[in-house]
Amino acid sequence: MWLLKNAKFTYHRSPSLNMQCLMVATACLVSALTQADQLPSPQTIMDKVDQQAREVSNATLSKSQLSSCDFAIKNKKVLCTETPRVKSIESVSKQLGEAKKDAQSISIVLEPASESGIGMLTYSYDDSSKDTESWLYLSALGKVKRMASGTGEDQEPVSLFGSEFTTEDMENGNTDEYDYTLLQSGPYKSREVWVIEAKPKPIRYAKTNYGKLIYWIDQERYLPLKIQAYDKRETLHKRIMATEHEQINGHWLSRDLTIYNLKRQRLSNMKTEKIAVNIKIDPDFLTQRTLTDFAYREQVLESLRNYFQ
Repeated sequence: MWLLKNAKFTYHRSPSLNMQCLMVATACLVSALTQADQLPSPQTIMDKVDQQAREVSNATLSKSQLSSCDFAIKNKKVLCTETPRVKSIESVSKQLGEAKKDAQSISIVLEPASESGIGMLTYSYDDSSKDTESWLYLSALGKVKRMASGTGEDQEPVSLFGSEFTTEDMENGNTDEYDYTLLQSGPYKSREVWVIEAKPKPIRYAKTNYGKLIYWIDQERYLPLKIQAYDKRETLHKRIMATEHEQINGHWLSRDLTIYNLKRQRLSNMKTEKIAVNIKIDPDFLTQRTLTDFAYREQVLESLRNYFQ
């Protein structure tokens, strides 16, 4: 309809010229409407983004560096105002269920030595009636602690080893719990993107810390390049930036994620140093035994590390 509102027609004495102008305008309008009809719906786009993320994280072993610090902006640059706290982490994840929307993952701190052996086990579910479950193992105490779901305004979000990443930030498989709106499309940092707003449906709203999310989705790779998360008062809470994109086994992933907590003026960066996908993982490994049994964990991880290239 934009073309109709903005097109200006000048009628000449020549009927054939007037008819040509009208035919050109009509053709442009039909072309624009046809292109709009061919665009995928925002729901379809986000389903494809989610499917790719789940396939990349299915039966996966990765080694990452997780660093966090307070930050400030100086001369339009983001700078840490303290020495970053750096952790080396090894993670194993697997998608479950017929639709591969349930997920189990376990992450173990390798370094620094003072935190070596601290682990986190997380189960997330496609069933909207189930909350994400998390267990934290503190190696110094030799105890496993069950974490609260960490969603909703009355609970603190479950942080990934004290970083600004939470279990909710890392979830996949819940696109049906949001209403999506395509805000615009166009260039972003030399890539063509869709800008999509996601608002939680009532069943999600009750257990999320966010009132809405805005995604910048790469139109070719179906990767989020940027995400803005707002709290339930419509205040910008977090910004996530994704870089170093790579295609593995036909699927794109971002190997470098930085999350900015604008309320706390704190950031965390997660850089994937090694990754192996579609590997064979014994379901028994993704249990609490792996958190507490060092010998068993190392035996299995040593065999899985052979998949690294």
